[in-house]
Amino acid sequence: MKAIETFNLTKNFGNLTAVDEVSLEVDQGEIFGLLGPNGAGKSTFISMLCTISNPTSGSAKIEGYDIKNEASDVRRSIGIVFQDPSIDDRLTGRENMELHADLYDVPRDVMHSRIDEVLHLVELEDRASSFVNTYSGGMRRRLEIARSLIHYPKVLFLDEPTLGLDPQSREHIWNYIRDLKRRENITIMLTTHYMEEADKLCDRIAIIDQSKIIALDTPQRLKDELGGETIIIETSDNDLLSSKLEEAKLVDNILKSEAELNLRVKNAHKSLARIVEFAVSIDVYIDNITIREPDLNDVFMHYTGREIREGGGSKELSGMAAVMRGRIK
Repeated sequence: MKAIETFNLTKNFGNLTAVDEVSLEVDQGEIFGLLGPNGAGKSTFISMLCTISNPTSGSAKIEGYDIKNEASDVRRSIGIVFQDPSIDDRLTGRENMELHADLYDVPRDVMHSRIDEVLHLVELEDRASSFVNTYSGGMRRRLEIARSLIHYPKVLFLDEPTLGLDPQSREHIWNYIRDLKRRENITIMLTTHYMEEADKLCDRIAIIDQSKIIALDTPQRLKDELGGETIIIETSDNDLLSSKLEEAKLVDNILKSEAELNLRVKNAHKSLARIVEFAVSIDVYIDNITIREPDLNDVFMHYTGREIREGGGSKELSGMAAVMRGRIK
């Protein structure tokens, strides 16, 4: 039995299709990531699986339970960490845990030992008696993860679990998520727009854009299938070099920002000399050059024609990359 199965799952809001006939399977014990910008449909997809929102059409099962006809069984099988904070900061950490345990009918004879267990898992046992309004953002996120585990769920949904956290807190959350999989034997589905997060945590990822799943595989296979390399260049005139490279068709695609150009090529070492010579010929001076292997950001750009920004939005690619997006559709 699969932990999660969806069958043409669709959600419409009037004339807007937020999730468009998504079908996928998630194995038990898998960390599965939904990768995409804000507005792509990630959170709407999760809300249907958690029975918070009813699908317009299609169906899904969680641990074999139908999300429409067996919603109560689904809710008992899952834990949720929402994107927006949902902890009561007027209570202590332990009081938040006790309230949630009561809501899920955790037996009294095991409640306190279970609370101690999950607080220890997220390293908050020493702050259990502190009011949550004294917690840092990372501590609150860890408490929300602990709270979602109190009733022994089989599937855990994490909606942007590290959004807004500093790099150190984000790394800590990653460690807790890995430990959860190992210690709790739990299936985890997370949404994220952080490429590094998806790459480090997920056994498989699905790229979702404009309400559809457009790619699904392991992070490594997606990167391997892309091939090629990226040349990152800082120049005296990015606009001029970008436009001239597009005209000359010396690179596969270009992502331009104020600070640098990201040039996708099949063989960086062969292409680099030609690009440098070309830049010199049009009086553009190169300040810095870096070559790197494909990463998930490159994969996302390949399939969507955009790069995810830190805030979850995206920047448009220029030239050939925009054409590529049209071909993929």
